[in-house]
Amino acid sequence: MFNSIWYQNLIKPSFAPPDWIFAPMWSVLYITILVAFVLYFTKYAQYKKTGYIYFGIQMLLNAAWPFMFFFFKDICFAFAVIVLLDVFVFLTIKKFYSVSKTAGIVLVPYFVWIIYATILNGFYCKLN
Repeated sequence: MFNSIWYQNLIKPSFAPPDWIFAPMWSVLYITILVAFVLYFTKYAQYKKTGYIYFGIQMLLNAAWPFMFFFFKDICFAFAVIVLLDVFVFLTIKKFYSVSKTAGIVLVPYFVWIIYATILNGFYCKLN
């Protein structure tokens, strides 16, 4: 993490997972994100541009969140970023599913994880 001392000193909600879970979880999730993208990319369909736009935006938000939370230490702004991420992951799932049901379904664990992360982030914002 960018500043583990700062992070370790935050008041954590009781349902916060142990720190060791994040690396393996994100490794699996990034693989599923890649699989979903490849499935969408390789499936022939008209009007796929919107799916690419949603996917790109959610990936940018996904990359921005740790900088807001850990580097800038702006927990509440990070919360706003992750809420937007939730919206764009949902839109991505919906669009991918319309082209490839498997591509949409493969993104569901990612969506569930970021909803959990959103709840955690909200509690971090409230507690700190």
